Amino acid sequence: MRKNVIRRRAVVPKPGTSQDAEPRDGGVQSVDRALSILETLAEDDQGYRLSDLAVRTGLSTSTVHRLLATLEGRRFVQFNRADSKWHVGARAFTVGATFARRRNFSAQAVPYLRKLRDLTRETANLAVVDDEFIIVLTRMESREIMRSLTKVGGRVAMVASGVGKAVLATYSDEDVGAIIQHHGMPRLTEKSIVRPSDLFRELETIRRQGYAVDDEEACMGLRCIAAVVYNDCAEPLAAISVSGMTSRVTDDRLPQLGQVVREVAAELTLALGGVMPQVRAG
Repeated sequence: MRKNVIRRRAVVPKPGTSQDAEPRDGGVQSVDRALSILETLAEDDQGYRLSDLAVRTGLSTSTVHRLLATLEGRRFVQFNRADSKWHVGARAFTVGATFARRRNFSAQAVPYLRKLRDLTRETANLAVVDDEFIIVLTRMESREIMRSLTKVGGRVAMVASGVGKAVLATYSDEDVGAIIQHHGMPRLTEKSIVRPSDLFRELETIRRQGYAVDDEEACMGLRCIAAVVYNDCAEPLAAISVSGMTSRVTDDRLPQLGQVVREVAAELTLALGGVMPQVRAG
């Protein structure tokens, strides 16, 4: 069953209060602020200057600097003196890598991702649901020229991704409606689905054909075809996909690519001891 988890956000001080004032639960707030800094640093591989981090997190520069100094001492962040920017540190990677290792099916999925890449000549991805978002666990890069919207470890809204829509198609309409109410339907491109009625029609199509298509809804010029990998209770465990430029992933190729992705997802499901759900009649 899907777990509803409320995501904590960076703490923004109320108007008229000092950003450096510590409340009664100051220790907890400091942790929350430090984590918001780490999350912000993870958004951009190019790093951030101190002043930019302060703006992005809504904290004072003195608070950010104090927290960065603590994080640097534990190697969760590092400072590049050449460009005066802060970056995610090695220790953060070590801790984060535990998430992928805990999903012990990632290593078992690699041969199937490689097969998917070789059959389609496109980039193959493995992703899971995390806090009602999609997070990419690993990928097998295409040998073709490729643009990728989400890096490994990156998150994207379920309604705006092929893998997300593939998983949503296994949910009830009530659960999908709750996710829409909680997270909204972001317009990432001019082709993004932003109306609930349009999304529900799309999910019915996905249920009939067994795979989902992200048709430039998250990134113009990029298409993604995805299918669900199931656990031993016939519930969604993960999803795999292929993604490529629209110049290669043409309308004519979509049915063939969809069939390949669906078949490899079924093979991976069985290899992991999972069970394919019963096809609904009608």
